Amino acid sequence: MLASFTFIFLGLLFILLKLVLIVPMREVCVIERLGKFRAVLQPGLHFLIPFIDRVAYRHEIREQVLDIPAQSCISRDNIQIDVDGLVYIQVMDGAKASYGIEDYRRASVNLAQTTMRSEVGKLKLSQTFSERDALNETIVREIDKASDPWGIKVLRYEVKNITPSENVIHTLEKQMEAERQKRAEITLAQAEKESTINLSEGERQEAINLSEGDKQKQINEANGRAKEIGILAEATAQGIHMIAAAAEQPGGDQAIKMRLMEQFIQQAGAILNTADVSVVPAELAKVEGFFAGMGEVTNTMQGTK
Repeated sequence: MLASFTFIFLGLLFILLKLVLIVPMREVCVIERLGKFRAVLQPGLHFLIPFIDRVAYRHEIREQVLDIPAQSCISRDNIQIDVDGLVYIQVMDGAKASYGIEDYRRASVNLAQTTMRSEVGKLKLSQTFSERDALNETIVREIDKASDPWGIKVLRYEVKNITPSENVIHTLEKQMEAERQKRAEITLAQAEKESTINLSEGERQEAINLSEGDKQKQINEANGRAKEIGILAEATAQGIHMIAAAAEQPGGDQAIKMRLMEQFIQQAGAILNTADVSVVPAELAKVEGFFAGMGEVTNTMQGTK
């Protein structure tokens, strides 16, 4: 009796479990009735017909992240690179996700790989790094268009790593080194050019300053010589005037004669001391006649006054 009751209890419990379906908040359930699609049950409490209705598929309705394995791609400039990424999808229609594709996750990954390889082939290596956002948007648009019959929505795609091959990396390193060397040479050339310009400007300014200084020096020297000549002329005029006045005095002509004789003798002695050959000028014997003539000139000048 107890065994029968237990068997009946377990049978009723099994039927109850088949009758009542609780769908979690994060899922939707696809129900088939006698092998044919009946409905997509949303989260909540539902009742089924035991042994006739069954849960054929359960789908995660939260956003799912699928890892895209790295694959080899050829860029437009024939450079081999390995690219991987992440694709974010969400089930929008449980029926299409169940009957429109065998495995929408694997199909999404494969579609993302082929689309990524196709889009990378349209870009150069440098563009794959600088235009990553545009590449992501293009891949999302292409995958979403192709996956619409599957009942899923591609939310976004992110390229994780773009890795060139070792040979390409080595070549790029050489190119970068050459570019750095080129920039260094350009910088040095510009610095040398600026230095040469500065030196020439300095030399030019120095020449201008020297010429201005020499000009001012010549002006000053000319002014000095003019003043000197004026002073000497004035002093000479005053001296001649004083000599003339002294000559009018008694005994003045004799004093002038004596002064001239002294100066003549001094100059002749200086010339003889500095000369290499000792020769006595013939005119020295006529000194007395010279001064006699000078006396007559002086008397004549006094007579005219």
